[in-house]
Amino acid sequence: MVMIRYLLLTVLLLIAGCAQLPPLPEDAAAKRFEALPDRAVIYLVRPALDPRFTVPVILNDRMIGSTYHGTFLRIEVPAGRYVLRGMAGDSGAIVVDAAVGRIYYVEHRAYGYRTFTDSSFSAVDPRRGQALVRDGQITALISF
Repeated sequence: MVMIRYLLLTVLLLIAGCAQLPPLPEDAAAKRFEALPDRAVIYLVRPALDPRFTVPVILNDRMIGSTYHGTFLRIEVPAGRYVLRGMAGDSGAIVVDAAVGRIYYVEHRAYGYRTFTDSSFSAVDPRRGQALVRDGQITALISF
């Protein structure tokens, strides 16, 4: 009888470990793709099939966080010129000239074999950007 209880407990723990956590409230709000009347919005998205490397990201010389495969950052900024880039030896970078009320989509890709070596940033059209965001989970909502 004790053995059956341990077996049942083990099975329940395995099933619970496979359950996916519900998305954060910010995730659903970010996926509405709403523009802001007083700021621009930049979505920085890593595709789900990208390597599992953690890639730190800088916005105008300020560390804002990291991207992971299948995640995105929603960055709300005043109008202006912004440079998104990798850290240290990562040569990836993109310039976004952000205008109030506009939404920008930037795809972030990681490269390397066994260890992270470099990344790239590229502007993508809203259709592709929104598809990538819908497939991902929010890492952070950053507002300046």
